[in-house]
Amino acid sequence: MGMTMSEKILARAAGRDSVRPGDLLLAKIDFAMGHDLTIPPAGKIMREQMGAQKVWDVDRVAVVQDHFQPAKDIASAGLGRMTREFAREMGIKWYFEVGQGGICHTVLPERGLVLPGELVVGADSHSCTYGALNNFATGIGSTDLACVMALGELWFRVPESLRFVYHHKLPQWVEAKDLILHVIGTIGVDGARSKAMEHTGDAIAHIDMEGRLTMTNMAIEAGAKNGIIGFDEVTREFLEGRAQRAYTPVDSDPDAEYEKTFEFDAEAIPITLARPMSPDHTAPIDEVAGTRLDQVFIGSCTNSKIGDLRRAAAVLKGRHIAPHVRLIVTPSSAQVAREAEREGLIGIFMDAGAGWTVATCGACLGGHMGVVGAGEVCLSTSNRNFPGRMGDPTAQVYLSNPVVAAASAVAGEIVHPKEVVGRELVYA
Repeated sequence: MGMTMSEKILARAAGRDSVRPGDLLLAKIDFAMGHDLTIPPAGKIMREQMGAQKVWDVDRVAVVQDHFQPAKDIASAGLGRMTREFAREMGIKWYFEVGQGGICHTVLPERGLVLPGELVVGADSHSCTYGALNNFATGIGSTDLACVMALGELWFRVPESLRFVYHHKLPQWVEAKDLILHVIGTIGVDGARSKAMEHTGDAIAHIDMEGRLTMTNMAIEAGAKNGIIGFDEVTREFLEGRAQRAYTPVDSDPDAEYEKTFEFDAEAIPITLARPMSPDHTAPIDEVAGTRLDQVFIGSCTNSKIGDLRRAAAVLKGRHIAPHVRLIVTPSSAQVAREAEREGLIGIFMDAGAGWTVATCGACLGGHMGVVGAGEVCLSTSNRNFPGRMGDPTAQVYLSNPVVAAASAVAGEIVHPKEVVGRELVYA
């Protein structure tokens, strides 16, 4: 019996010839990540409860200051200090300070730290992002991170795999964000609970790495254990010159078994938004157009990479946001910010009336730099819109792709981009 990509990676990590869904196994970790909210408790557990005084491999752990950093208050300053001290005391090679790294789920792929065929864990639910690079990546808690940092291994249950097949090619204006929102709207926020979401089909070949990272990023919004995409030329080109280690890609066997297969015609996918207050409460843009906005947020690990910012800037160039709207733009990493500066994108955003911030998770988790107030309506390029996610529980948060977000900031209400820029999008 053949195996899926996810099963092959877990089998290799556990030293087994094969595994089946439901198997329990102890697997060796290839790379682990923690940030300023999860390293302080994980470090304390590791040292005080486990008695470990060093991490299992300083080259295989990344520590990122990204959630409440730059420190928003005294408490978050304390978290940043503990995170900083832990990384220094442990001799962590891949430590990313404020202004040098950014959001962990952009930093690790762009630095070539998470690679095909590997088993990757991160103490953050959106660690499933890395699966776009053909690895098994999943989020864990701080206690599990403590075990991984001390021992380099962790127990896993092999998940059942769901296969998502995408045919043809996405139409104009429709992006990977729309596709994954459509999928989540179809299966629900628990439709892939604890399962592997395997994305395949000829439409994937037309989606760049940024778009693929967006799709696997939101696997957790369907309840999945991980999201994964096969290795191809897009993957190889992305990793060329940046991969920090040798890697071995995996592919699913032709006779691999899936719990269920879903098929989608990419050409038929409309621009899709998630309405308050759940990522699966989706609707085509025509059904929500005209919704008045107080804030637009272009940021988060889902949609604030350089391609996202280029497309948003192309909409905003020569235009100004509506008087009653505030637009906050947060790049996902320091590298993205530097490239945005070189290309003149920051000037375009600021000329349009937007606020530009340091790379941080910030507003996405209702932390800082864009928290929404009672009753306010926000259109966000992030991944979650549960009650209270971005601030006050009564705030209404919609999710969209960055082009829709930029166009809506100009219009002051949710709008199809063609209503603002015409038939074609001319890049800045």
